[in-house]
Amino acid sequence: MPGRPAPSRRTVLRGAALAPVAGLGAAACSPGGSTEPAQPTAPVDLGAESEVPRGGAALYRDHNVVVSRGEDGTFAAYSTICTHARCPINKLEGTTLICPCHGSEFDAATGEVLREPATVPLAALRVEVKDGRIVAGPDA
Repeated sequence: MPGRPAPSRRTVLRGAALAPVAGLGAAACSPGGSTEPAQPTAPVDLGAESEVPRGGAALYRDHNVVVSRGEDGTFAAYSTICTHARCPINKLEGTTLICPCHGSEFDAATGEVLREPATVPLAALRVEVKDGRIVAGPDA
């Protein structure tokens, strides 16, 4: 085209090198791309009750569960599989869960969406304390 400079060889090669990598994130995080269960299929022992401070939360990556504890001492648990694209959430800042795939954020105390693109809250799990241990799952 007249008036428009041709791209340099470096620009063309850089674009070609990055093109295959750019698609990897979308494939890894697309709906149905994860085989992780959205929640434990059986009750799981997550650890000592003392691991979750009042007004705080603890992330159990190996089980895809977050447990929060209210100021009154009550516990709540949620699946940490993002409801947007089923990516396992691996980051907890205070009581905010942050999905690594697209940046959705959830409240660990309520499971509610704090930041889109997710629009559906996290799946709630049953949770109880047995002999000083936190147990969560479908039939905790």
